[in-house]
Amino acid sequence: MAEYNAPLRDIALALRGASDLPELAATGGFGDLTLELADAVLEEAGKFARDVISPLNRIGDLQGASLENGVVKMADGFADAYRAYVEAGWGAISGDSAYGGQGLPLALANAVEEMMISGCMAFSLCATLTHGAVEAVDAHGTPEQKQIYLTRLISGEWSGTMNLTEPQAGSDVGALTSKAVRRPDGSYAITGGKIFITYGEHEMSRNIVHLVLARLPDSPPGTRGISLFIVPKYLPDADGGPGRRNDLRCVGLEEKMGIHASPTCVMAYGENEGATGFLLGEENRGMSCMFTMMNAARLNVGLSGVAVGERAYQQALAYALERRQGKPLTPPAMAADGLPIAAHADVRRMLLSMKSLVQGARGICYATAAALDMARKAASSDAREKARARADLLTPIAKAWSTEIGFEVASLGMQVHGGMGFIEETGAAQYLRDVRITSIYEGTNGIQAIDMVTRKLPMHGGTVMRDFIAEMRETAAECRRSREPEFGQIGAALDRSLDALSDATEWMLARVGSAPNDCLAGAAPFLRLSGTVTSGFFLARMALVAAREAERDPHSGSALGTALFFALNHLPLAGGLSGAAMAGAGHLYAMDDAQLGSM
Repeated sequence: MAEYNAPLRDIALALRGASDLPELAATGGFGDLTLELADAVLEEAGKFARDVISPLNRIGDLQGASLENGVVKMADGFADAYRAYVEAGWGAISGDSAYGGQGLPLALANAVEEMMISGCMAFSLCATLTHGAVEAVDAHGTPEQKQIYLTRLISGEWSGTMNLTEPQAGSDVGALTSKAVRRPDGSYAITGGKIFITYGEHEMSRNIVHLVLARLPDSPPGTRGISLFIVPKYLPDADGGPGRRNDLRCVGLEEKMGIHASPTCVMAYGENEGATGFLLGEENRGMSCMFTMMNAARLNVGLSGVAVGERAYQQALAYALERRQGKPLTPPAMAADGLPIAAHADVRRMLLSMKSLVQGARGICYATAAALDMARKAASSDAREKARARADLLTPIAKAWSTEIGFEVASLGMQVHGGMGFIEETGAAQYLRDVRITSIYEGTNGIQAIDMVTRKLPMHGGTVMRDFIAEMRETAAECRRSREPEFGQIGAALDRSLDALSDATEWMLARVGSAPNDCLAGAAPFLRLSGTVTSGFFLARMALVAAREAERDPHSGSALGTALFFALNHLPLAGGLSGAAMAGAGHLYAMDDAQLGSM
């Protein structure tokens, strides 16, 4: 398995070209943020991810996590690495300074988090869930809850989890049966079981703050009757530290395809007197509270697709530059031991696909984080509202597109290795196994597509998407005005893909109310279309930024080459995706259930 080295140039370019870090700094809402400070943070984070986190990746895959007498045993080195992560303050970058955070942008924090995930996804999932818990408590907690929990969650001294799924409910959260009964002291007795709880039990942090969805006895049916509760592993004592053990435990660990070192727990609540929980937000408003956490987690899961894709790309590139095989069809003459396979056209195509897909998805994720930053810190309420709408629009794209390309890139990485990619010893297969879950996490990608066409697309009568398309067309025009012929090609390809996206958008908006099943049938190709075009847009923006910086960056041409490859090889797919998005639902039901089989 190749060593991980943070792609600092690509990350910094994405922060400037997609997140517009200078604009974030200009708000004055992020302390002493400067480009120089951001570069220093990125450099140190890259070293930490390489030296401390990355060595855990193979160890964790081989050893995994285990459950012994109710205690989860982590793989060698995980606890020490977690302690170092907390002491270095890497999880506190975007935390509220009132609770010990550094008050820097989420966009910068996500860039740091990407490096940690690239180092070892199984390790970083603990921090990912904790970040979501911070968002939920910050948005919906009482002043007392914030004082007790936020400081410790932001620092990483305590970790957090999200407890939604139950065996009988799956993605239908409204079917959950966990119960909450009010107690005279204002707390609640929580009973029930949850599955698929990432880092639901471990000993790396001093406490675990479980956010648990449950139903009050007199609550309405479905999602309208769900409440959210803080259920800590150890109940806080008078000083806010971990006190008496709560009535909850891990009763099993799932055996998974990948991320073996991340404990995926089956949790039991209230087997004795009932687990003590504290209401977060209002009764029967749990879903709106949980969505705060889920949206934060969705962006981080999308980032996981980028991060694992980057790691897979680095390994495939190293192998392709070292492995010699085959003869050139044209001069120059080759060495006696053959050409590096990176010189062969098809391998080159795969490597450039990996690189451009990762960088495009990186741009989407960073731009989503920056929109969330502006929604909090922009000077005017109008600017904040527009930023919030942009973040809402981009979130399902960031989650679904980025995780799909993460899997695609990991698969291409195996292909570049040839037969050796199928051999576990090389480590190429681990990336594919690890990243596969991301398309399922936090609402499957099909659910993200449904959310996109039924909720996000119709926002404000469709103006949010139309305004975004108009902004992308401005970048296409800027590319066409360039004297560089490559930019002209990029601008033309982006314009054609935007025509396809615009057609599909108007088709969806015209039918989402009257023929919703037609929209649902085309939701997945529409989301992939949106991701493809948006990636092309951000790659073009990053190439334009790099071109302006060419005099001081000799590697700036890489951004133009990456954008050009994507424009010529991936943006043309927009026409086909648009057709699939507008095909309607009829053909999906042309065969009955019996005809689906071949018996």
